[in-house]
Amino acid sequence: MFESLKPLPHDPILHLMQAYRDDPRPEKVDLGVGVYKDDAGNTPIMAAVHEAERRLLAAETTKSYVGPAGSAAFNEAMARLILGERNPLLAEGRTSVIQTPGGCGALRMAAEFFRLCRADTRVWVSTPTWANHIPLLSGAGLQLQEYPYLDRDTMTVDFDAMLGALEGARQGDVVLLHGCCHNPSGADLTFAQWQALTGLIQRKGLLPFVDIAYQGLGDGLEEDAAGLRYLAGQVPEMVIAASCSKNFGLYRERTGALMLISASGTINTAATSQLLGVVRGHYSMPPAHGGAIVETILTDDALRASWQSELSGMCARILGLRHAFADALAPVGDFGFIARQRGMFSFLGITPEQVRRLREEHGIYMLDSSRVNVAGLNERVLPQVANAIGGVMK
Repeated sequence: MFESLKPLPHDPILHLMQAYRDDPRPEKVDLGVGVYKDDAGNTPIMAAVHEAERRLLAAETTKSYVGPAGSAAFNEAMARLILGERNPLLAEGRTSVIQTPGGCGALRMAAEFFRLCRADTRVWVSTPTWANHIPLLSGAGLQLQEYPYLDRDTMTVDFDAMLGALEGARQGDVVLLHGCCHNPSGADLTFAQWQALTGLIQRKGLLPFVDIAYQGLGDGLEEDAAGLRYLAGQVPEMVIAASCSKNFGLYRERTGALMLISASGTINTAATSQLLGVVRGHYSMPPAHGGAIVETILTDDALRASWQSELSGMCARILGLRHAFADALAPVGDFGFIARQRGMFSFLGITPEQVRRLREEHGIYMLDSSRVNVAGLNERVLPQVANAIGGVMK
C-alpha cells in the first residue's frame, strides 16, 4: 500500500526551522518561526504558568478523561476572556465553548461542523492568511474563496477591495476573519472597519468565523477583542476559534477553544450536541493539562493579575521593537508601517532573492515572502539585522 506514496514538498516554516538549527554560525538570527521570544532569545514559561503547574501537580488526583467538551470551568473562563466579563450573550444561553487541541483543533472542528451543517459550505479567507488555514479548512472538504486583504504598496488593509469581493458572497457563506494581530501581515482592521464589515455581513446573511490567536499581544486584552465583541453583539450566529499558545505561552500543550454563538438557547443546545458528535468522531477527548493551567490562572485573582501583567509586558515589548525596527530601517526606506501594525508579524516587502541573500550571507532567517517575526528581535541583534537588510537592498 505505501509504495505508491510520494514525498510531500517541504513545509516552508518547518524546513526553515531545520535550516536554522543546522547553521553553525553563532551570529545567526531566527525571524521565521512564529513563537514569542524574550530579550535573551528564549520562549519563556510565564510565572503564572509555573505556579499553576505547581498547584496542579500538588492537587491532581486522577488522569481520567475530561469528556469531549473538556473542562466546563475552562470553557466558561475562555468565554469570558473572549467576549468580556459582562457580555450579555453569556447570560442569554446563546453561547457554548468546547476545549480543543490547540487553535488548530478548534479550526478543524469548526470546518467539520460547517460541512455537517451544509455539505457545500464556502469559506472566504483573506489574501494573505495564515498558511495552515488552507489545509485545515480544505481538508474537511470545504470550498475556499479568497478576498483581497493587504495592499502591498502601503502594507495596510485594502478595505474597499475586501468589501467589494465579499459583495460576491452568497447567503450562508462563511467569512474567516483574524480577530487581531493579522498573521502574516500585522495589518489589522480598525474598529470603524469592523463596524462597516458587520453591516455587510448582516445584509448578506453571512456567517462570521473569527480566529483570535493573539489576544493581548496587539494593544491589550480588551482592545484586541473589541471588533470581535462588536460583531458578536450584532449577528445571530458566529463561530470563534481561540488559541492559548501565544498569550499563555502554551505552545507545546496544544490548548485552544471553539465557541458557538447561536440565535437562541434552543438552537445552541442542538448545535453544540452536533459539534460534540464531530469531536467524538475525531479525537474523542481533548488533552487536559494545558486547559487546567489556563483554568487555574483565569479563576484565581492573584494568578490572573500576574499573568496579565506579564502579558502586558510582552505586548509593550513587541510594540517597542516595532518602533525601533522601523527607525533602524529608516535610512534605507520607509518602513513606518511596521510601527503602525500589530502583533508578532510583518512583511518587509523585499524580494525572495534578497531574503535568500540575508540567509546565506548574514545568517538571518525569514520566510521567502519576507514575513518576519518581530518578537524574534532584540536590542543586540536589531542593528545587525537592519544593516544586513540595508545591504541587500542597495
